[in-house]
Amino acid sequence: MKNQYSDQFKLQVVQQYLSGDVGLEVVAHQLGLDYSMVRRWVEQYRQHGPLGWRQTRRHYSPAFKREVLERRWRDGLSIRQTEILFDIRAAGAIGRWERQYHSGGLTALEPKRTGRRPMPQKPPSPTPEPPADGERSHEELLEELAYLRAENAYLKKPRCLGPRETGDDTGQKAQAVQGLRHEHPLALLLRAASLPRSTFYYQLKALRADDLYAPLKARIQAIYDHHKGRYGYRRITAVLRQAGEAVNHKTVQRLMQQLGLKSRVRPKRYRAYRGVEGYAAPNTLQRRFQAQGPNQRWVTDITEFKVNDQKLYLSPVMDLYNGEIIAFQTGPRPVFGLVKHMLKSAFDRLRPDDRPLLHTDQGWHYRHPNYRRLVAEKRILRSMSRKGNCLDNAAMESFFGTLKAEYFHLNRFDTVEQLQQGIAEYIHYYNHQRIKQRLKGLSPVQYRTQAMAAG
Repeated sequence: MKNQYSDQFKLQVVQQYLSGDVGLEVVAHQLGLDYSMVRRWVEQYRQHGPLGWRQTRRHYSPAFKREVLERRWRDGLSIRQTEILFDIRAAGAIGRWERQYHSGGLTALEPKRTGRRPMPQKPPSPTPEPPADGERSHEELLEELAYLRAENAYLKKPRCLGPRETGDDTGQKAQAVQGLRHEHPLALLLRAASLPRSTFYYQLKALRADDLYAPLKARIQAIYDHHKGRYGYRRITAVLRQAGEAVNHKTVQRLMQQLGLKSRVRPKRYRAYRGVEGYAAPNTLQRRFQAQGPNQRWVTDITEFKVNDQKLYLSPVMDLYNGEIIAFQTGPRPVFGLVKHMLKSAFDRLRPDDRPLLHTDQGWHYRHPNYRRLVAEKRILRSMSRKGNCLDNAAMESFFGTLKAEYFHLNRFDTVEQLQQGIAEYIHYYNHQRIKQRLKGLSPVQYRTQAMAAG
């Protein structure tokens, strides 16, 4: 399919992203483009400049293919990263090269002939039968005997390997040949294994790759232990480079994963603010966290929980009249849908004449065009905290602190689903049973019900 976007258009899109403060998803959404396609343009531009969008070359030499595969395996690159690095446009080419190499070695990477098939050749003359043993020389018999011994030893070798190492893979062939080199000539073993000499040495190098990183692993372990687990792969890479070690940070990250090393310092928490996006409403609430009746002043925010390296996000909305959580939504990712579903549940609580003031921070969810549209349809007035001032939304921050102190930190959770169910049960308890002194010793629902009955 012919590319429908010109190089000039791609350059404008990339420059819009690089010169702005918004993310790729926002730029792609504004222009009606696919996110993955825009991300590929940016990566091609960063790697190759405007030339990264030139026409794809059609033929690659076996040496180039081998270089691509070696770089991908050595640095642990993904197929997409490798395509960007070597400017390969053909879809699925790298995966196809890998399959060809594993099935037939370097010879399988040779380009196939195209065009008209050659004319059929005359059938070859029958090969003469090998001379009888009595007609062969003593040297020929000894050579044949040596080959038969090497072939017999090679065929028995896979039976001695582990259950996962049996098979006809080129790497396993090379491993079997290497194990027999001290007993038989290499040329005879390669002939018995039908393995090219170049492929054997390449596989031997790959098999020894882990041993090549053994000194580097020891230095990484020493740095990690010296700093008592406080350093992650980025700082360990910096220490290695200061010592004169030219090493890529991705290699350090991969080796640390193999060693089971991970920074013990708590990870950075989720921050909703990610730059200027959309219109920021004024701070109309101004920390007036009281209301004379239901559905007059609402506050909302998003908080994060973590269970076994999995995250869960909670988006509630609170009525400042009685501190009741009138709606909430949980999910594994802080996407806009989390806020949208929460808002729709909260809007179901409104009566026809209710026009609450809805206060938030300046997170991107609340500056999103769809958020403004949903709020405007209900004729709800927006209010936002000042940038970097959490006290402007202290009522919701106080609820998050209570939830984590009274429930999250007092319990152990095996799964995120278990935490998700527990949060729903706690919010029901918080609304219906947990009493508050400022509500005359009543729970939020009891206080609202009693006030409505008296009025």
